[in-house]
Amino acid sequence: MTETQAIALFKCLADKSRIQILKSLMTEEMYVERLSERLGLTPATISFHLKKLVDAGAVKFRKEQYYTIYSINDEVFNVTILDILKEESEEKNLQKERDDAYRKKVIDSFFEYGKLKSIPTQRKKERIVLEEIAKAFEEGKEYTEREVNIIIADFNDDFCTIRRDMVAEKLLERDKTKYKIRKNW
Repeated sequence: MTETQAIALFKCLADKSRIQILKSLMTEEMYVERLSERLGLTPATISFHLKKLVDAGAVKFRKEQYYTIYSINDEVFNVTILDILKEESEEKNLQKERDDAYRKKVIDSFFEYGKLKSIPTQRKKERIVLEEIAKAFEEGKEYTEREVNIIIADFNDDFCTIRRDMVAEKLLERDKTKYKIRKNW
């Protein structure tokens, strides 16, 4: 089930009459007039709700002589919410574009000619700045504290604060006297 289909289904299920129709169809297949008698709603109202349920995929129908027989679509209800959430979002690329644009804006605001103008006070912005500085380190290579300070000093003179924050944000690992950039930060 796609994200769009799930949204349509959830919107459709947010109506008491439609839930009652589904409960009735769980017990047996029915046609409009039978549902109307059972639920105390007019046939036009039942038809309206059935159209919504069919469009959402919750109900299926078949023709039998003069009647249209409706039944519940079991396949739609056998999907768990976790399955729906695991489905790749149709807006994933748009979200990535927004994240990239925000990241670029932060970097442009805090860096000038490759130097860090100031350390952001907002944690989210500071994380982006620290990740940018972390790109200067080689993955897998061990550094002494002095080497880390020299690399960070190329960006900003407050290398102690930045080094401490990089360790706190788990971008750098410290093992006694050696530092190493963490993988997949």
